Amino acid sequence: MRFSGMSIAVASVVAAVVAALPGSASAARDGHTSGAWVPAPQEAFELPAGARCEFAVRVEPIVDEVRKLTLASYPDGSPKEELFTGALIDRVTNVETGATATADASGTSLVRYRTDGSMTWYVTGPVLLGFRENAGTLPKGLWIVDGQFRVEFTPTFDKTITMLHGTTHNVCADVD
Repeated sequence: MRFSGMSIAVASVVAAVVAALPGSASAARDGHTSGAWVPAPQEAFELPAGARCEFAVRVEPIVDEVRKLTLASYPDGSPKEELFTGALIDRVTNVETGATATADASGTSLVRYRTDGSMTWYVTGPVLLGFRENAGTLPKGLWIVDGQFRVEFTPTFDKTITMLHGTTHNVCADVD
């Protein structure tokens, strides 16, 4: 069952992209798409010791070519479904020691937002995900998750990953 659900999700991404391409008859009929890719830059951020890694960490993009396409919106204009893609390479720095590592987070994600604040990501390729202690299917850390998978976010950002296939790697270990 997992495989068919993930296959449907991947097919949905492809169908959504094709439908939203300029000149597509589906895009012309659908008033809920933005019709244009726009930049979706990642802001640099810092986390205190113990939040994700045992030490304070800073994550900043060194390559950020991520863009998004809004595929559907709610009546108030907020996004209901968006597609994200593009190169994203982050520098992860141990603030205490200065040790750095790079993390390739250049995956493609179809994101479905729900009105309760929860969301689902259908992902192909690597993304960087932070996990708090006891708040998801991976231990506390900054994880590169690569492959084909789905991530369910609760309104409080607890995360459940369902892998079709792929790998996980805790970047905290690279800068410890």
